[in-house]
Amino acid sequence: MLIVVAASDEQWEELVKARPQIEWKRVHNGNEFANNKIADAYFDLTGNSSSQQYAPLKKPVIINSVIETLQELNAPEDILRINGWPGFLQRPSWEIAGTVDAHTRSVFEKLGVRLHVVADEPGFIAARIIAMIVNEAYLALEDEVSSKSEIDTAMKLGTNYPFGPFEWSIAIGIENIAALLEKLNKEDSRYKPADLLLKEVNKKQHESYSEH
Repeated sequence: MLIVVAASDEQWEELVKARPQIEWKRVHNGNEFANNKIADAYFDLTGNSSSQQYAPLKKPVIINSVIETLQELNAPEDILRINGWPGFLQRPSWEIAGTVDAHTRSVFEKLGVRLHVVADEPGFIAARIIAMIVNEAYLALEDEVSSKSEIDTAMKLGTNYPFGPFEWSIAIGIENIAALLEKLNKEDSRYKPADLLLKEVNKKQHESYSEH
């Protein structure tokens, strides 16, 4: 089985390392998929895809689109959404939105990934929950309930989570958390991002801009 992938170094490592039984080919971006039409499936994890460019491939194209839905992207039928945020690609179970046919299922069976087909909604399920947990932790920090490290420790001990909320925000990227919360907040005020969370995102973006 040949799978063509456009991804960052981190995403490539997470996707490929544990699945040596697959023949992988890495390309720079989704525009190069058309030059590899013999592939069984395609992964565009860059988050910069234009879904219409994949229509001629006639094979499943899996895109990293946590926030934008297939409907919003006006995606063709062969396009499927997954959560390609850091840490999610190495999991044995993935949430996926889109039309999962027999060929797509066979691809993921060979990848050793269990699929959970979910509604085409922003954030899927796991990312929504994690974003809310991170947001609540920032609200607690605003109220001076405790420190970041103590909140992380309390959550791991109390819930047996692998990471505390602030550890999650670092691993996933606080800017990804904020972007999802802001999108969800447009429809439901429960997702309103904490002021402190947005402040840290703005600080990080400013520092990144200053470096360049």
